[in-house]
Amino acid sequence: MLKQFDALILGSGTAGQSLALRLAERKQRVALVTKRSLADSASAWAQGGIAAVLDSTDSIEAHIQDTFTAGAGLCDPVATRFVVEHGKAAIDWLIARGVPFTREDASTVGYHLTREGGHSHRRIIHAADATGAAVQATLTDQVLAHPNITIFENHIAVDLVLGDKVGHPGKGCLGAYVLDLNSGRVVTFSAPSTVLATGGAGKVYLYTTNPDVATGDGIAMAWRAGCRVANMEFIQFHPTCLYHPQAKSFLISEAVRGEGGVLRLPDGTRFMPEHDERAELAPRDVVARAIDFEMKKRGLDCVYLDISHKPADWLRGHFPNIHARCLELGIDITREPIPVVPAAHYTCGGIVTDLSARTDVPNLYAVGESACTGLHGANRLASNSLLECLVFGEAAAQDILAKPRTPHPALPAWDESRVTDADEEVVISHNWAELRRAMWDYVGIVRTNKRLRRARHRIRLLEREIHEFYSNFRVSNDLIELRNLVVTADLIVRCALRRKESRGLHHSRDYPDLLPKARDTILRP
Repeated sequence: MLKQFDALILGSGTAGQSLALRLAERKQRVALVTKRSLADSASAWAQGGIAAVLDSTDSIEAHIQDTFTAGAGLCDPVATRFVVEHGKAAIDWLIARGVPFTREDASTVGYHLTREGGHSHRRIIHAADATGAAVQATLTDQVLAHPNITIFENHIAVDLVLGDKVGHPGKGCLGAYVLDLNSGRVVTFSAPSTVLATGGAGKVYLYTTNPDVATGDGIAMAWRAGCRVANMEFIQFHPTCLYHPQAKSFLISEAVRGEGGVLRLPDGTRFMPEHDERAELAPRDVVARAIDFEMKKRGLDCVYLDISHKPADWLRGHFPNIHARCLELGIDITREPIPVVPAAHYTCGGIVTDLSARTDVPNLYAVGESACTGLHGANRLASNSLLECLVFGEAAAQDILAKPRTPHPALPAWDESRVTDADEEVVISHNWAELRRAMWDYVGIVRTNKRLRRARHRIRLLEREIHEFYSNFRVSNDLIELRNLVVTADLIVRCALRRKESRGLHHSRDYPDLLPKARDTILRP
C-alpha cells in the first residue's frame, strides 16, 4: 500500500504538531504519524514551562549566557542566539493559538513567570504545573480539525526510504516504511519532505521520566540512513523523579525547587549547599550528581524534596497536578516532603542539523529532542526544550515551504517474502530488559572506562541477536523499538568513550578534569 503526501512527519509532540499546523496552513498535505495516540509524547509530560525573554528586566543576552553556563561551554553560539531571539515569537504564536498560560493574577493581563535552576531571571511562562499538557491539548484540537492534516495513530516507522537504495540515486529521503499496528501491514509513505520529530531515548535506561514511546527511533533511523549523530553521551538525568512503587515515571517539576523547595536527607538535613553555592537552583547535572552522591554514600533509596513551608493554598494553586498525584499516593506536599530520585530525562545530543532543521540526507529534517541543534551543549538549561521544538518547527516549515514541488517517484513496497512470524517473543523482552539494566548500571550519572567497556561488550552481543531476529521474522512494535534502542545505546556508549574529560552531564571518574577546549563528539556512519 502506498500513501503520498507533501510532507511526512514522524512524531506528534510539540515539534511535530506545531510543524504540521504551519505546513497545513500553507496548503501542504501533511501526514502526521504517531506510534500511539496524539497525546502520547514527552512534550505532554513537560511540567515546568517554556523559557523565553518576556519581561523588561530580562534580556536576550542574559538568557543566552544562562544557556551557555548550563551547557558547560559546548553550546553553539549561533544556534543559541537563533533560538533565544525567536523565543518571544514562539510564545506569541502559542498564545494566539489559545494556550491557557497562567496569569499573574485574575485582575491582570500579564502572565506569571517562574524561575528554574540555572536561570538568572524569572522567564518561564507556564500553564500551572502542566504546561506541556496544555500546549499539546491546544495543538491537538487544531491538528484534529485541520483538513490538510491526516493523522495515523498506532503507526510506527520501520525505516526511511532512501533514493540510493530504491533506484533513485541522489534523491535523498523519499519517505518511510511504516508499520500499521492495527492491521500488521507495512505501508509505504512517499513524501518530498520527511521530518523526524520522534523525541528522545529515555527508555534505553531502566529508570526514566520519559513515556514508553521514547525509544530513540528517529536517531536510530537517521544513523542507518547516513546522518551524523553528535553528543549522545550527554543524557540529562532529572534530579527529582517521584520515588514510589506505584508512581511510574512521575516527574516533580524543576519549578518546585525554583519556588523554594529544599532537598533534604531522611533526617531532615539540607545537603545541596555543601555541593554547590547555588544549592537547589544549581543546574540539573549538579543536583543529580549531588543526590546520587548522597544516596550512594549513605545507602539511601531516595532523598526528599520539601516545599511544605509554603502556604497550602499557594501550593495547591501553583502545583495542582503534583499535589493531586502525590495525594493519591498518600503524600501531602503541604505537610511533608516528597521522596525523589534522579532518572533519565532528556537526550541532549542527537541527529546533527542546521538552522533550518536539515540533516545530512537531502529532504530529511529533524526537530525537537531527536535533533542536535547546538542549543543544549553538554547540559540542557531547564525549559529550553519546548522552546527549541517551536523555533525549529518554524524553521523547518519555512525551508520545506520554500522548496519547489516535485513529483512522487515510484517506490517499492515493503518486502516480507523471506521472513516468517516470530517463534519466540521472549527473546525480545529478555534483550529489552538486559539492555536497559546494562545502560543503567554502566552508563549512568557517574561513569568509568571499565563500566563503559562492559556496556559496549553487552550491547554488541545484543546487536547480533537482534539483527538475526530482525532478519528472519516479521516486524512488530516491540522488535522495531528494541532494534532502535540498541543502536541508540551503542551511540551513547561510543560517544562516552570518546570524551576524555568530565563536562556537563558526562562525569567520568577516570577523567575528572575539564579539557581547555570544548569539542563536540561527532559520529559518522
